[in-house]
Amino acid sequence: MQKTLSATSILLCFIVAATATLGSLFFSEVMEFIPCTMCWYQRIFMYPLVVIFLINLLYPDDKLFKYSFPIVLVGMFFAIYHNLLMFKIIPDSVVPCVQGVPCSTEYINWFGFINIPLLSLTAYTIIFLVLLFGRNQRGIS
Repeated sequence: MQKTLSATSILLCFIVAATATLGSLFFSEVMEFIPCTMCWYQRIFMYPLVVIFLINLLYPDDKLFKYSFPIVLVGMFFAIYHNLLMFKIIPDSVVPCVQGVPCSTEYINWFGFINIPLLSLTAYTIIFLVLLFGRNQRGIS
C-alpha cells in the first residue's frame, strides 16, 4: 500500500500554492513589478501546483506525492538560488538575469529582510514540509 496525503495536507498545499500564485500576480499585474528571470522560473513551477492540488482535492489520487514533489523540489531549488543571490551570498556575476530586470532587484523590503524571493522560498518550504510530513504512515511507497 502506498503512502497517501490526507485531505487536510492537500488543502493546505493548495492554499499555500494559490496564495503564492495570487501574490505573484498581484505584484506583477497590480503593483506593476516586472519579474526577473529567476522569478519566472519560480512561477513556472508554482502555478501548476495550484491545479494539481485542486484536482486532487476534487478527485483524490494516491500518487499525488509522486507527481507534485519533483515540481516542488525544482521550484525550491530556484527559490534557494534566488535568495542566495538576494542576500549577496552568490555574486551578481553568476546570475542568469542578463536582460531585463536584474535578479537582485528588490521591489519590497519588509522588516529589513522579507522580499519577494523570500516569500517564494517560504511557500515552497511549507509545501515541501507538508508533502513530506503530511503522508499517512500506512505503507511504503
